[in-house]
Amino acid sequence: IHAAQVVCRELGYVEAVSWINIYFVSSGPIWFDNVHCTGKEKTLAQCQSNGIGISDCKHSEDVGVVCSDKRIPGFKFLNTLPNHVENLDIHVEDVQIRAILSSYRKRIPVMEGYVEVKDGGKWKQICNKDWTQFNSRVICGMFGFPGERKYNPRVYKMFARRRKPTYWDYSVNCTGNEAHLSSCKLGQAVLEKSNGTCPRGLPVVVSCVPGKDFAPTLMTGFRKAFRQEQPLVRLRGGAIVGEGRVEVLKNGEWGTICDDKWSLLSATVVCRELGFGTAKEALSGGRLGQGMGPVHMNEVECSGFEKSITECSFNKEALGCSHEEDAAVRCNVPKMGFQERLRLSGGRNPYEGRVEVLVERNGSLVWGTVCSEGWRTMEAMVVCRQLGLGFASNAFQETWYWSGEVSADAVVMSGVRCSGTEMSLSHCLHHGAHLSCPKGGGRYAAGVSCSETAPDLVLNPQVVEQTTYMEDRPMFMLQCAYEENCLSSTSSEVPANTYRRLLRFSSQIHNNGQSDFRPKADKHSWVWHDCHRHYHSMEVFTIYDLFSLNGTKVAEGHKASFCLEDSECDEGIEKRYECANFGDQGITVGCWDTYRHDIDCQWVDITDLKPGDYIFQVMFLAFMKRNRHSRASTATR
Repeated sequence: IHAAQVVCRELGYVEAVSWINIYFVSSGPIWFDNVHCTGKEKTLAQCQSNGIGISDCKHSEDVGVVCSDKRIPGFKFLNTLPNHVENLDIHVEDVQIRAILSSYRKRIPVMEGYVEVKDGGKWKQICNKDWTQFNSRVICGMFGFPGERKYNPRVYKMFARRRKPTYWDYSVNCTGNEAHLSSCKLGQAVLEKSNGTCPRGLPVVVSCVPGKDFAPTLMTGFRKAFRQEQPLVRLRGGAIVGEGRVEVLKNGEWGTICDDKWSLLSATVVCRELGFGTAKEALSGGRLGQGMGPVHMNEVECSGFEKSITECSFNKEALGCSHEEDAAVRCNVPKMGFQERLRLSGGRNPYEGRVEVLVERNGSLVWGTVCSEGWRTMEAMVVCRQLGLGFASNAFQETWYWSGEVSADAVVMSGVRCSGTEMSLSHCLHHGAHLSCPKGGGRYAAGVSCSETAPDLVLNPQVVEQTTYMEDRPMFMLQCAYEENCLSSTSSEVPANTYRRLLRFSSQIHNNGQSDFRPKADKHSWVWHDCHRHYHSMEVFTIYDLFSLNGTKVAEGHKASFCLEDSECDEGIEKRYECANFGDQGITVGCWDTYRHDIDCQWVDITDLKPGDYIFQVMFLAFMKRNRHSRASTATR
């Protein structure tokens, strides 16, 4: 990343976001190898290396960088000749949409206004001479909007007459499929009239269409807002809104896309299809976790104007593709201002601390804490997502070891309950102005620790379908299971010579995330169960529920982590966890743990149920992640 910082600053960008391995084949010489930078060098040539042209690398090892959108103030492109500017990319310090009309100034996100570029430390408007709809499409896309629309030019003419604009020297020439304005070409220099206006007399205005997740509510005039007609594409495994592994639906089954020829153009089609803007990154190599099931598409190539990734050309054959090559995206999303209303305070690093929120009290904005009563991982996940810090690794109900801001000790939010998918903590259920927090804030305020990576436990539903059956088992053979509460409550009221009817099945739990899953408890705190003669690293690992078709729970079971280990792994991945000899427990990325149907408690006690159709649900308590398997598992009873 230090080398990437040097490259991005040399190109005029403020900083590097990340570095990547380029998966398409380049050509020509390889100039540098074994590059080591401190991050303070002014050019890449000042970093240590083998020397210019000394390399044993192949082009499959070519490196690339992802730079931030922000330009270094005052940075100028070099050797610009007025009669050759059409071949130059656009290099400006920053770009913004500035709301002009009073009806748009208080709206979040900003969807309509002047397009302004920052050049030489000053914001300037762009003359609308030669401006096209393709240019507007690119501007809206880079600010997180899937499309553009028409606006009323008359009110902007009146505004331009009252306030004289300051125009940028150049026009813009986009083809419409660029991900960012910086990828467009400079147009001709604009010849201003003596009165300082551009030939057509107006600054450029864009009006963007928000995706469904960002469209303003309680307002009229948004009937043309983008609406996804059919969910053929989804993102999985991402920490924040607008990023994840790309999965497509084909013949009723979700599958992934192989990263061969995966590009920013194809990634942008996915982003727009899902109601976001253009793509910031087209990720390959399973960077955001590996999927399950088939690989539906390979060698995807898009023009950038398709309405769905399924309209792009692709190879239906995925020979040689594995889930290690799953494609992913990071999309531009609208700036909602959520990060400014939340902070972590007192932690040892920016990824942890006491949660403090900004709220309005008596007409002024004040910082305060969140009541920790009932604070769970679900709420912590929303906090980490809102701050752009990845996933939640812990949710804390005591934060006395993080001092925080004394002025923010008072509780300003209580009763928080999140589903885990919200973009902001304020979107979760909470008490509002009617606060209730018996312990108060301060040392008992809610806290979180976040992580850039996390495990992602996914149940393989096909294994459940293939192994489900029913067994009638006598109570005298279920004594250990009874002691571990693996039977329904009515089992305590029946004699030992009666039978229990059990819905048995195997469960195969894959770790498709970016880090290993480990039990929270240390070895010394694991609980020994004398009846089954093993340790429980987690008292409850999964919960099995049966629901009637109207959603009423009618039966339940649970499974402690008798042993979390790598039963099998994908090709090329070594097992790291096994339970033998009091070994370390966990599930490695790319591996899965199988609980066979013939193990105690791997069932739901359905003795008291009538024959019929039911919904079977498996829930991992480790993350409170739900995977619903909606086959009628007891229909054949």
